[in-house]
Amino acid sequence: MLESRMSRTVLRGGSIAAPDGLVRADVAFEGDLITEVGAVPPREGDAVVDAAGRLILPGFVDAHSHADGLLRDPDVTRALLRQGVTTVIGGQDGISYAPGDGSYASAYFAAINGPHPTYRGGGVAALLASVDGASPVNAGYLVPAGTVRFEVCGRREGAASDAERARMGELVAQGMAEGALGLSTGLDYVPGIFQDAAEIAALCVPVASAGGVYVSHMRGGYENNTAAGIDEMRAISEAASRAAGAPLPVHVSHLHADADIVLTQIDALAEAGVDATFDAYPYIRGCTLLGMPLLPPEISALETDEIVARLTDPSGRDALRETCVQRASHSPSLGPDWPDMIALAHIAASAFAWAHGLTLREAAARAGADPMDFAFDVLAASRMESSAVMAVHNPRPDGELARIFAHPAHTGGSDGIFIGAHPHPRAAGSFARYLRVFVRELGTWSWADAVHHLSAQPADRFGLGRRGVIEAGAVADVLLVDPETVADAATYERPTEPAVGIDDVFVAGVQVLAGGELTGALPGRGLRREGA
Repeated sequence: MLESRMSRTVLRGGSIAAPDGLVRADVAFEGDLITEVGAVPPREGDAVVDAAGRLILPGFVDAHSHADGLLRDPDVTRALLRQGVTTVIGGQDGISYAPGDGSYASAYFAAINGPHPTYRGGGVAALLASVDGASPVNAGYLVPAGTVRFEVCGRREGAASDAERARMGELVAQGMAEGALGLSTGLDYVPGIFQDAAEIAALCVPVASAGGVYVSHMRGGYENNTAAGIDEMRAISEAASRAAGAPLPVHVSHLHADADIVLTQIDALAEAGVDATFDAYPYIRGCTLLGMPLLPPEISALETDEIVARLTDPSGRDALRETCVQRASHSPSLGPDWPDMIALAHIAASAFAWAHGLTLREAAARAGADPMDFAFDVLAASRMESSAVMAVHNPRPDGELARIFAHPAHTGGSDGIFIGAHPHPRAAGSFARYLRVFVRELGTWSWADAVHHLSAQPADRFGLGRRGVIEAGAVADVLLVDPETVADAATYERPTEPAVGIDDVFVAGVQVLAGGELTGALPGRGLRREGA
């Protein structure tokens, strides 16, 4: 049940971000909608909030979040709201809970999404309903193509049969009918790595027909492979659009590469007639499952018990070790110094709690072990529930990120992973860092630009209705932002420090953060695609 509301809330004395600069304005809302913007004289019974010296901005939409199963966790929701995030888009990277009973995501993505606290089946409708009135934050959902394939084909490699494709298409269509925003793929994860472009295009036909969007963690990593990944997205969009008789827009997940490559490839999609957007977070390092860059896909595809048996069997471990060392050493993102590139973020084994935050080389040295053998020990002890922060060989300065973020197709996304004792700081800091670095310090964005990239454009891209703007009739997901102090506090050394400068947040007209602390109100909703 949603929280009861006062008759009217008036935010007095603040400023809104207009295209030509900041404009002094009050903002009033009744129920869950904004009713007035401008000079709003308070009336008897109003709840008046002093907004003097602060900006009144629409709530931010995190276009790529892994908070799917954590929206009842007060530490997670506080971290989101302190950055101004009022809506997250889950179901990312092709792996999440629905359809099915959630067991595959809870196991394979345990170090990324974690197990869901309540969902045990019922599809997209049940998963979205689990958010209604149970969280201070809203959540939208993408049908995860890898989970769909697992439900039909299991873990096996190879192409799906025509009958299997048809059944997968039915699951996607059902998810879209139940309010999903689109389809996601994770083409470096299992089983997404086994899905070819033709299979994905077939799954995208019901997405295009329903007015959804195709979202992808592209195949083969990014950096030097970006052009190939973008070309595959274009081919999928064109094939699905022809089959559906309706356009299929696309959205590229966490698009990080050389700025010239990113800008050229996004523009190439537009030139090909594909409606494309992308998200990119304001950090250089990445974060993923520890096993993904080390183990070959055919090993990762096995049941956990079998993987653990192989990692601990002395007769097969040496051969697997050599294969994995070669895989890591020849990876474009890792290379010969791979043990220095991987820092341990989450290990679900208490015996290795001491290793959190250390690189594989540092941890292995303390244990008196070879780095790959140490990684095998960690993966086996944690039953594969381990993640890592990944360094890069050529860190990009904020000025180069600024070129990427200045592209009008960019949207804010954190790729935030909250699981772990030493997670990537992007989960706690991304949106505040956007504002500190790219508005206040570098001037890449005006405040109106920040609203476009972090609120309006993602709300439009994902079909979230009247969100992402401060105007009468819009949903009252609203932030009060101190433009002089808003900043990220999370670092690689202290990755869970909460952001500062956003202390008061409203979701659907209900105050969920007051003075930087949760109020206990739970007006969040599972957001169904507009028109679903």
